[in-house]
Amino acid sequence: MARRGETIELAVLGLLHEGPMHGYELRKRLNLMLGWGRLLSYGSLYPALKKMLRNNLIEEVTSAPSTASRRQRITYQVTDKGTDEFHRLMSEVGPAAWEDDNFDIRFRFFSSTDMEIRLRVLEGRRSRLQERLDRVQRELAMTQREVDRYAAELQRHGVESVEREVRWLSDLINAERGGERTTTEEQPPAPAT
Repeated sequence: MARRGETIELAVLGLLHEGPMHGYELRKRLNLMLGWGRLLSYGSLYPALKKMLRNNLIEEVTSAPSTASRRQRITYQVTDKGTDEFHRLMSEVGPAAWEDDNFDIRFRFFSSTDMEIRLRVLEGRRSRLQERLDRVQRELAMTQREVDRYAAELQRHGVESVEREVRWLSDLINAERGGERTTTEEQPPAPAT
């Protein structure tokens, strides 16, 4: 499982890879990416930014104060070392790449990876979810007689959500293998897990 700090680092590097941003914009875009269940506070973002500054992955660019504010505005941008680290992180394949905490962020930046890496991550995610689905279906069959109607409905909902994501991943894998260009605009968003 990826540590939260590594997940934030990957997300920040990915966003800054697309262009410089100030802290407020970074936090807003990160929260959109992470989803409502994993909102990022300034208390988590700024220590991560300071660590990335110390490691020379990003740098600050200070602009003159505006008429509305007397403070200088700090914008962050990725360094060459940060770009190399982003590409290294995106090229890693293995369990951390397809776990719940990291998959959505990696998927967001899939256009920065080659097809082989995307396929390995998608197949790993699908395999992990299939294992989860098999386990939940066994548990559902064993407990259906023992639980009340609402507990059974909640379990059924969980099974349907995982089944839907497995189908979505299979469609993405087939599109990758078929050489079709798949973008997030063409595909429905991944279901929450």
